Amino acid sequence: MKGILVVILLGLSLVMTACSSESSKQESENDFPPTMTGTIEVNGQQYDMAMGNYRWERKRGMETEVIETDSASPYQIAENFDAIQIGQSDTIHINIEDEPTITAYLWDENGRQKEVSVNNNQIKAPESAGKDVYEILAEWSNGEVSYTFVVEIQ
Repeated sequence: MKGILVVILLGLSLVMTACSSESSKQESENDFPPTMTGTIEVNGQQYDMAMGNYRWERKRGMETEVIETDSASPYQIAENFDAIQIGQSDTIHINIEDEPTITAYLWDENGRQKEVSVNNNQIKAPESAGKDVYEILAEWSNGEVSYTFVVEIQ
């Protein structure tokens, strides 16, 4: 009797393990492509960045699955983005999930104008008044995402 009970318990634990592993597998498949949120913080106030293009890849057995999008340019995205009012030379903290490598660019109607220095996930706002469109390019080992935000220097 004890032997049968042990076999039944062992069988149940194997079935539960298989179901649990199948559930985890489905969850990880549903998390592709991942959604990496990005925000900026200025003077203790947090603001969302608009997500633009992204590219993700993952290995599935012997194959590589790639998902890539194409969206409007950061300058076009900025047309529908409310400018964040900040002061001259304020520090802009960039917060993106899973600590990617970050590159920042200034944009205008002609495209990318120049790369902006990023130190410890922070950039300094320009000293001149006006609106500035920023693109933040975040890169992980298996993907990249472009984010946009607009600041207006007063």
